[in-house]
Amino acid sequence: MLEKIKESAAYISSKTTVNPTVGIILGTGLGGLVKEINIIDTIPYEDIPNFPVSTVESHSGKLIFGELGGKKVVAMQGRFHYYEGYSLQQVTFPVRVMKLLGIERLFVSNASGGVNPDFEVGEIMIQDDHINLFPGNPLIGKNIDELGPRFPDMSEPYDHHMIELAKTIATENNIKVSVGIYAGLTGPTLETPAEYMYVRNIGADAVGMSTVPEVIVARHMEIPCFAISIITDLGVPGKIQKVSVQDVIEVASRQEPKMTLIMRELIARI
Repeated sequence: MLEKIKESAAYISSKTTVNPTVGIILGTGLGGLVKEINIIDTIPYEDIPNFPVSTVESHSGKLIFGELGGKKVVAMQGRFHYYEGYSLQQVTFPVRVMKLLGIERLFVSNASGGVNPDFEVGEIMIQDDHINLFPGNPLIGKNIDELGPRFPDMSEPYDHHMIELAKTIATENNIKVSVGIYAGLTGPTLETPAEYMYVRNIGADAVGMSTVPEVIVARHMEIPCFAISIITDLGVPGKIQKVSVQDVIEVASRQEPKMTLIMRELIARI
């Protein structure tokens, strides 16, 4: 695995002059942050050795290199999901590669379903913890000692300083945000009413199909993480409605400018 990671990183380094210190993973309907990046190089996933290829319609599948908030960044425009048939190791492979490219922080966005009864559609939630409900862990198997310890600590999956700074930025810009716990499930089905209730009962505020594996791998490599969700539908009794992918994308796109402002300012201030 390490040799494949190094091979991918070497290829990417040969195609760009950017040495990124910030990594960004963009979620469903949330690719607009790329418009804020002063783009220097773009590399399609299919050109990168060992890289998976995104199969989801709303994920375009490119690595974007450039500048944002005065920082050199690499952004994944399109992520990978367990439900596409990839292993959790494949899903998180790009995070490993970004570490070798030099990133020191990871920023993640996602669209998710809200199970907190106080949430509304369009709510912006900053993640301060997560629950791994995937059928496995991306660290299962032989540990790559060069990248991190066999038993990594997860007492601070999301960086407390970045969370507080993001809350300050939101307040300064009159953006309502909540802070909560994200549960990661496999998908691709959306949850049943009973599953939504289960997720709420075990302590989560939102549920989605990504983010948790990437953050686990990033924390294994001691990369501080920040994650933000847009609540695109509600899994609250009495408020559950049929939802299509297009519905999710439309809600995410409407709220994206606010999320983008928080992310851009946060990257500028760290």
